[in-house]
Parts: sequence; C-alpha cells; structure tokens
Amino acid sequence: MSTIPLVPRDLAEPAHVVKAIRERRGGELSNLDRLLLNSPVLAEAWNGFLGTVRQRLSLAPKVREIVMCAVAVINKAEYEFHHHVREFEKAGGTREQIDAMHDVEEAAANAQAFNEQERLAFRLSLEMTRDVQVRPATLLQARRLFADDELVDLIATVAAYNMVSRVVVACDVRPED
Repeated sequence: MSTIPLVPRDLAEPAHVVKAIRERRGGELSNLDRLLLNSPVLAEAWNGFLGTVRQRLSLAPKVREIVMCAVAVINKAEYEFHHHVREFEKAGGTREQIDAMHDVEEAAANAQAFNEQERLAFRLSLEMTRDVQVRPATLLQARRLFADDELVDLIATVAAYNMVSRVVVACDVRPED
C-alpha cells in the first residue's frame, strides 16, 4: 500500500479537477491519481502536463511507450511498467520485445528485436536516467534519426517519466487490484 493514504475511488471534490482526471483516464482514478489528489493543485497540473506528454507530442506511440517502460525498469518503478507495457502492446509491441525490455542495456543493443529508433530511445533513456548527461555520440545519432520536434519530445518524455517513477517509487504506489 502507498506510504501516503490514497483518496477514495469515488472522490468527487474538487469537482473540476476530479472530472478532468476521470475524462483523461476513461472514467476511473488510478492509484497514482488517488495519491496525487491529496494535493489537488498538483493533481490538476500533473494531469494537464502528463496528458500532453502521453497524447499530444510528436513521438510515435511505440517509441513513446519504450521510453516510459525503459525508465520504469531502470528506476524499478513496477507501477509505471505495469501500465505502460500494456500501451506498448497496443502500439504494436511484441511479447519478445517486452521480455527484452527487462534489461534496458541489452535492449539498446538488440537489433533483432528493435529498430534503430527504438534502440536509440533505450540508449537515451539509460543515459538520461542513470547519468543525467547524454553522450555526444548518442545525441548525434538522435539528431540523425529524429526530427528536431521529435527529439525535444523524446528528451522531455524521458524527463517526465523519471518524475513519474520517482513519485511512484518514493510513495510505494502499487498497481490497481
């Protein structure tokens, strides 16, 4: 159970915040939402920002979900991986690829399971998450593989999901029953 109590699943107030979160989530509050709603102002900003990262940026869905899953694996954020591996499958990810993701370093080099853009997404996730700084060679390859808007969106997605993983790990947020 989370280290901070989760608000009730049927929370109704503040109505505008709860409504916006439910709309983005398809009606239900996730355990992360229920944690964040202890601070409605934060929950409202989080919902808007992460909604944009998830739904409006230029990244291909499969690459976006690779980044989210890679950050989750590196940071040992089971909750995050649990949710995003499903989205990775919906975006065309295979069981072989999911199995390979559990070792992000190997996935970054696995040309049989992942294409060049996907491997770069793993590499960038590793470098940004473990070292913060990205190697010049990685950035050079990224510039070759992604348009400028995609690269900015890729970097921001890695950063955003490091934020998510740090909250879910620090607060011990678990997958929904």
